[in-house]
Amino acid sequence: PLFHDMKDIESKIINCLSDIKAWMTRNHLCLNSTKTEAIIIKQKNDYNTSGLHSIKANYNGETIEPAASSVKSLGVYFDQYLCFDDHVNTVIQACNMHLRNLRVIGNKLSFDLKKQLIHCLIFSRLDYCNGLLYGLPAQVLKKLQKVQNSCVKFLFGSRIKKFDHVTPFLKEAHFLPIRERIDFKIALNTFKCMNNTAPEYLRNCIEVKQQPPKILRTELDYFLLEVPPVANYQRTYRGFKYAAPHVWNVLPYDIRTENNVSRFKTKLKTYLFKKAFD
Repeated sequence: PLFHDMKDIESKIINCLSDIKAWMTRNHLCLNSTKTEAIIIKQKNDYNTSGLHSIKANYNGETIEPAASSVKSLGVYFDQYLCFDDHVNTVIQACNMHLRNLRVIGNKLSFDLKKQLIHCLIFSRLDYCNGLLYGLPAQVLKKLQKVQNSCVKFLFGSRIKKFDHVTPFLKEAHFLPIRERIDFKIALNTFKCMNNTAPEYLRNCIEVKQQPPKILRTELDYFLLEVPPVANYQRTYRGFKYAAPHVWNVLPYDIRTENNVSRFKTKLKTYLFKKAFD
């Protein structure tokens, strides 16, 4: 097996919790040991980590064991395979609940008010931490796209017939599809890293591409990111270190060189909108 000494792993978990508690204490926060959870991130059919489920770390008199399915952190459910199935299902359930409540009073609302409520109650949940969903299979993102399609049907009401395609109405409402909304979040975080407004741990994930010594001045582009080497695991490509160059380097030059965040958002949304519907 890959892991031989369980005691060593348990001690590392305790040391990690001690460091977290020390950081929280310095920032006037409190670590609740009774609500602390742990999870083992692994690949499917990875038998080398099967013994890790027997780990039991004692911290402040509380026994911390790896969770069986998923753990919740800052409103996001992390499962052991990083498939985010539990998180996606939870988001869909919450959005459908709000959508059912809106349908009750839908005939009494104006078009603009419907659109505002959709943004506040539903799109805010679809966009929350959606950068973590980058690179997920199409069948997973399709579930979230169905929620957005239901919002469009609620917005336009009787204008959409039973067998009408939703895409023209999605374009008319000027809603970015789910996949483009994820790319928007990745590009926006990359923009903040390039302009030194993002956290340091995020800025350290990317690096500006080095230009070759012999190149024409007209061909210089100092706003491209270095693409990391090939990863060992397919799941690694979903990380920000790989996602940022993939999304950022294909943007037009005038968007990558923008230094105002408001104008950058406007140009980025216009670009992604045309890419999705044209």
